[in-house]
Amino acid sequence: MQMKKLITGILLVLLSGFLSAQIIQGVIHYEVTMDVHRSLPAERQELRAMIPQFRTDNFQLFFSPSESLYKPREEEELPSGPRGGGGMRAMMRMPRTETYIDRGSRERTVAQDMMGRNFLIVDTISIQPWRFGNEQMEIAGFMCMMAWYTDTVANQEVTAWFAPQLPPFMGPDRFVTLPGTVLAVDINNGERVWVARSIEAREVKKAEIRKPNRGERMTREQFERMVAEQMQRMGGGAGAVFRF
Repeated sequence: MQMKKLITGILLVLLSGFLSAQIIQGVIHYEVTMDVHRSLPAERQELRAMIPQFRTDNFQLFFSPSESLYKPREEEELPSGPRGGGGMRAMMRMPRTETYIDRGSRERTVAQDMMGRNFLIVDTISIQPWRFGNEQMEIAGFMCMMAWYTDTVANQEVTAWFAPQLPPFMGPDRFVTLPGTVLAVDINNGERVWVARSIEAREVKKAEIRKPNRGERMTREQFERMVAEQMQRMGGGAGAVFRF
């Protein structure tokens, strides 16, 4: 409750900044880099010889005053970059994920393709226990503030940089509850990194922010339970290297 009051207070203080920023809709282009080797479970370390250590994907966050949609760039289907080293190399396709947020109701709908099935995971945004630092960093032309918290469930140290001049409750991904738009995230000191490379302030067409409606509807708890059961049946197979 105290954390919610703190976030609410900061939002009120920064409200005038949001109104003067003038960027109320547009597109943010993110680059997401994952250290695949660090995500491998202990029993699958032999896959290091078959899988490139890093994969980089590009995502877009479309936002308007009332909603946002975070999704992969359409042309980014497979990882790129040098393979080197010769021999067989495994190419792993990441499950496609789109995150839609109704910014008024704070309802989030995640469209997740996995194991040949389509899912719609619906929940309400909950505020993470962010702590705020004094550090600042410029990202994509905006001066950002730092915040961090420990995700004890996923065993992750999350550090984010957010721009108070841009609206909150947009993204990227699940990082939506800071008093501004998150432009960079670092999980576990480089295990996975999001960075905004550019921001377009422009009118967003309705067709660019479509709420996902295809898939089996379930809650976040139901989806995570299903994934855990599936991974157990697979015996912690290669699919377990990805965290959803």
